[in-house]
Amino acid sequence: MDFKDLIKQLSDRIVRLKDNIQTEEATKTALILPFLQALGYDVFDPTEVLPEFVSDIGTKKGEKVDYAIMRKSAGGEFEPCMLIECKHWKQALTLHDNQLLRYFHVTKARFGILNNGIVYRFYTDLVASNKMDEQPFLEVDMLDLRENQIEELKKFHKSYFDVDQILNTASELKYTSALKAIMHSEFSNPSEHFVKYFANGVYEGKLTAKMVEYFTGLVKKSIAKTISEQVAGRLKTALNQDQEEQPVVLPDPAPIAKKRESNVGTTAEELEGFYIVRSILRKTVDPTRIVHRDAQSYFAILLDNNNRKTIYRFHFNSQQKKAISIVDETKKETRYEIQSLDG
Repeated sequence: MDFKDLIKQLSDRIVRLKDNIQTEEATKTALILPFLQALGYDVFDPTEVLPEFVSDIGTKKGEKVDYAIMRKSAGGEFEPCMLIECKHWKQALTLHDNQLLRYFHVTKARFGILNNGIVYRFYTDLVASNKMDEQPFLEVDMLDLRENQIEELKKFHKSYFDVDQILNTASELKYTSALKAIMHSEFSNPSEHFVKYFANGVYEGKLTAKMVEYFTGLVKKSIAKTISEQVAGRLKTALNQDQEEQPVVLPDPAPIAKKRESNVGTTAEELEGFYIVRSILRKTVDPTRIVHRDAQSYFAILLDNNNRKTIYRFHFNSQQKKAISIVDETKKETRYEIQSLDG
């Protein structure tokens, strides 16, 4: 199983187990240690994963960080490269008076990870050397995984871990994430400064409070329309490219027999149905997360390419009437017969 599948499997595990986890220790055992295992570390080997890592700081003695990921130095000694502080999965993550802040500058670790088994925040020292930043350069929510985040997580895998490589991208990740947060806030609820910036580009009169209020509504509508047009444009381009690449399917006197000979053969009608569904759902979910997978008995539309997240199944290849199945949260499949994709 590759890394991406392991992480997605762990995400499913969290959904299944979290409501039965009552303590921080249980969070570590059920959620966090499996996460470290997915990163390739032997959680039972203290030369790789050292629990309750202690490094006395001045007059403070015996303080512990939950885990330290250890690596052998050039001199042959095992040293921490990552410090990991854990919380209960329901607990909010805060760095205030956290051991990570105090331990970071007295060890050779270059990365600190604050987590509650669901959200993982990765820190380093981009602002001031040897002093851990207050803001993470990477945050991953295991219940809302993004493909690019999985690729960033992979860099922390034991097999690929390279301090310099991670640090080279940490700055870009940190500021890109911060900029996206600002943009999301402004797009959802434009500030007066943001509104005035655009209004000054199109309006020559004086921007009174009443005019600012007027332009606030226009800016919100313009943003929504621009994003909608961009998404529609990308979908249209993708659809056109797919149609250009797909061969024309000519009527076959024995389509069922041909299907069985080749086991699985995706038809233009199935692809058309897929793009209809993705076009409908793109208003509520990133369309790149919606994929299709063909099988001998049905054509499935999945979320995150996960069989356990089936949205629809098309039954277009049997000798019976065409049908669409909807799979609910309990995995119950309800089948509806249709005449065509138009109804």
